[in-house]
Amino acid sequence: MNAPINSPMIEATGINAWYGSSHVLRDVDFTVGVGETVGLLGRNGMGKSTLLRTLLGHVRQRQGQIRVAGRDVSRAQPFEVARLGVAYVPEGRGIFPSLSVRENLLMAARKGCSGRNDWDEARVLDLFPRLKERLSHGGQQLSGGEQQMLSIGRALMTNPDCLVLDEATEGLAPRIVREIWEVIATVRGTGIASVVVDRNFRSVLAHADRAVVLEKGRVVMAGPASDLAGKPEALDRYLGV
Repeated sequence: MNAPINSPMIEATGINAWYGSSHVLRDVDFTVGVGETVGLLGRNGMGKSTLLRTLLGHVRQRQGQIRVAGRDVSRAQPFEVARLGVAYVPEGRGIFPSLSVRENLLMAARKGCSGRNDWDEARVLDLFPRLKERLSHGGQQLSGGEQQMLSIGRALMTNPDCLVLDEATEGLAPRIVREIWEVIATVRGTGIASVVVDRNFRSVLAHADRAVVLEKGRVVMAGPASDLAGKPEALDRYLGV
């Protein structure tokens, strides 16, 4: 079945998820439009990573409807979601330490769902010149920042329609953090949809079209990023230390 015209890239309604007997997500609605960047915010342990993993098929104990590019993936496995154009940069990066930088990139290379091949090795290396200098280095030889660049570059090599970044800049040096946000802005400008999780909510709001805030597995704020940025008291209530 072909996807409906103008359907959202991701559309999830009534999402509940559990880890064993722990009920983590409670009736969450979450949408990402085509080409839209959505920030997902919340303190640690509020369900952000669980929501991403649920949308991508990694959490088996789940209820609700999930559609990607108009297709029902409510019970799909992760590889089936990936085939619909969603690329995942997980917390912890997930690169292959025994493979070289070039091998990590090339093992992910494929055309996008529409046959696009906009992101190839040359373009990724133009985006990340630091990786170009380390093509023969093993993944385990890279710094944390370089590993994050490689993880993002590998995701882009799939020519995705949506890029999901969990903890985009966690544990990185300030200079590398700035580079990663510049990359996120560049990707946003290409029309790829994005979901971005990061502890620096101000940076997320500055780079997103919309944002969703989770508190104990429920959506407590949602709307245009510029509107949420104008509500510092509410943000401090849900995101402040």
